[in-house]
Amino acid sequence: MLIGEVARRSGVSARMLRHYESLGLVRPSGRTGSGYREYSGQDIRRIFHVESLRSLGLSLREIGRALDEPGFTPSALVDDLILRTRERVAAETELLTRLRRIDAADPAGWEDVLQVVALLQALGSKSPDARQRAALSSADEVPVPVEALVEAALGETEPNVAGALRWALARSGGEGGPALLARGLGSPVAEVRERAVQSLAELPGDEAAARLRDALGNADAVVRGYAALALGARGAADVVPTLIDMIAEGRNDTDAADVLSVLASGASQADPGVADPAMADPGVADPGVADQIANGLVGRLAHDATGSPARGRLTQALAGIPGARTSRALVELTHDEDRAVALTATYLLRLREPS
Repeated sequence: MLIGEVARRSGVSARMLRHYESLGLVRPSGRTGSGYREYSGQDIRRIFHVESLRSLGLSLREIGRALDEPGFTPSALVDDLILRTRERVAAETELLTRLRRIDAADPAGWEDVLQVVALLQALGSKSPDARQRAALSSADEVPVPVEALVEAALGETEPNVAGALRWALARSGGEGGPALLARGLGSPVAEVRERAVQSLAELPGDEAAARLRDALGNADAVVRGYAALALGARGAADVVPTLIDMIAEGRNDTDAADVLSVLASGASQADPGVADPAMADPGVADPGVADQIANGLVGRLAHDATGSPARGRLTQALAGIPGARTSRALVELTHDEDRAVALTATYLLRLREPS
């Protein structure tokens, strides 16, 4: 079969067939009387073998070795191909992600594109200062896409940079932020889950509040605690039991006590845009909530399994709870068998006395 016919049937151009011949990869077995190349059936099978191996990403040199060295084993080469392919796919995926994020920023011109690229590169910098500057400048005229901010926030280990990223997320106003952060709540890495719920806690709006409420059922106690703190600060009285548990267990107990005080006094920091029936109106005192909190603290104090350090923390938490129910509880606690609890209750009662 002449070279033109081989090219038509195999799909390999005549030029490429000549290149294969120059490399010694596929040599035609014969020549016609006129000197034209003539390929045998074996030659054509070798051409298809070459093309099959090329489709796997092998170089022509590697193909020659694979076909001509009797002792050649494919396993090491295939493993290397797998590694190279994974690296190539990762690089292409990273490029695609970057292009999508640039497109999401809706740049008006090439200057905007370059600004977004610079910010994305800075967010991935090894320098904490560079990452922090990028986060703080992300609210400028051409903002960083929310997806990039979420990714950076979930992976950030420096506290100052993490705070700047949470601020940038809260300022972004971009849709999808709460949903993206909610995915982080299911991460197998505890630190990522914590960063996700902390970022959600600083986002305004109904969707963020809904995601925080979902987080109350998370298997991670740390996630549940941060969600309860955030919802309590927004006026959600139904998180009181979780906050009391945190005080008893010594998990962010000071913050939990502060939020209970806010709830009891009615001076919540509830987001006006949050429409949650479980949340009290901001700034409206509710004596029933104060009594609920006082009863919850006292009930936990009376629990047989509550140890001395926990009882001390629970007693101290009563300091921020107004109302007659709390005062009566403190009077009773002045006679508590635990001297530290009795002394704390006595001190708190003195502070509550009118001057």
